[in-house]
Amino acid sequence: MSVAIGSFLVFAASQVGTPGPANMAMMATGARFGFRRALPFVFGVLLGKQFIIWPVGFGLMEVAQRAPLIFEVLKWASAAYICWLAWKVANLRLDVAKSVDAPPGFLAGLIVHPLNPKAWAMITGGFTNFVDPGAPALQATLIIAICLLGLQAVLHPIWTFGGDRIAKTVAGTPAEPWLMRGLALLVVGSVLFVLFGGGRA
Repeated sequence: MSVAIGSFLVFAASQVGTPGPANMAMMATGARFGFRRALPFVFGVLLGKQFIIWPVGFGLMEVAQRAPLIFEVLKWASAAYICWLAWKVANLRLDVAKSVDAPPGFLAGLIVHPLNPKAWAMITGGFTNFVDPGAPALQATLIIAICLLGLQAVLHPIWTFGGDRIAKTVAGTPAEPWLMRGLALLVVGSVLFVLFGGGRA
């Protein structure tokens, strides 16, 4: 086997399932718009990671090492985008029935991971640590892609549903604005941790 699947799944679950900018954004979206309305955003986030996996699997990192400025720009673009999502969350309220705002959709979710430098680092680490040297690129990349897609399909909706459940207990109460501000701060905090503390994708 070209990929140590069991070990990689443990590693990937520890990354995909723990707090990070993407999970915090999905939790906040679920809280604001409800689980069902947030699903297009979740599906976008889920599939967006494939835009990293396949180029990395076929050697993009070798090119990027010759142009490190690409990743510096990527890092700050990611921070700006996710903080913008957090700002929107902080100023929204949970009364979905009266809402005229549209939830972030599939395309908004699609670019979350490609703009996240830690997602790139996690996937690169997956290839360098769990793929046998000389393994066929197509086979190894397909295995990594399927493993991550399966984990995301399970774990991302859990974060979104958690936001939805929390919101239903506080909608219309004095705690509501504090919840939304708190979720926004968690999003921003996770971004800062990723940028300066080596957090998860």
